[in-house]
Amino acid sequence: MGTNDTTSAGASAQREYDRRRARDEAKIRETWGEGRLGTMAVALSSERQSTVAWKSGAVGEAVVGRTLDAIASDDLVVLHDRRIPRSRANIDHIAVTRSGVWVIDAKRYRDKRPSLRVEGGLFRPRVEKLMVGGDRTRLVDSVLHQMQLVHELIDPVPVSGALCFVDADWPLIGGSFSTRGVEVCWPKKLAKRLTSLDGQVDVAATAAAIGQRFLPA
Repeated sequence: MGTNDTTSAGASAQREYDRRRARDEAKIRETWGEGRLGTMAVALSSERQSTVAWKSGAVGEAVVGRTLDAIASDDLVVLHDRRIPRSRANIDHIAVTRSGVWVIDAKRYRDKRPSLRVEGGLFRPRVEKLMVGGDRTRLVDSVLHQMQLVHELIDPVPVSGALCFVDADWPLIGGSFSTRGVEVCWPKKLAKRLTSLDGQVDVAATAAAIGQRFLPA
């Protein structure tokens, strides 16, 4: 298995971006033709936000992937871009450490600050919301779902989760936090956390089992 797989982080997101951009360009050329006018129309047209989001996602996954690859070793195996069986979704990164497995979702929200909003309390149920330029709690829900899928495979090996934000407006001091058991941080913070862990998990065997179940996307 080696210290990390050869799957390129963000590869599936990049392929989806390329597919969508080609589709958008084809639609423009249907209107303006294949000649010079069509080429000018393509050059002057802004990319659809739904298309740009895939490009941004690919960049974020690649940044986190490089950070994780830099700390990979025999005791820390990294798997990138893994397909969830019977689903179109994928897991961005899986890090197998001596203390357990980490499911990592990379996100790129430029110049926006992740924060935790707590609602409810004494007379109402406590509700934690992830805020990143709006309510992004669904991102936590997604990581928790991915953690459960991995846990079902490797139980009793512990499974943790992280949302790793790239290019966010993190403060100079502090900033990272946890919500519902999911760590919210930036790439270097996550790398430092992972390299500080120790335990008795068989890293190679666990990574092999995960790799066989969650194939490259």
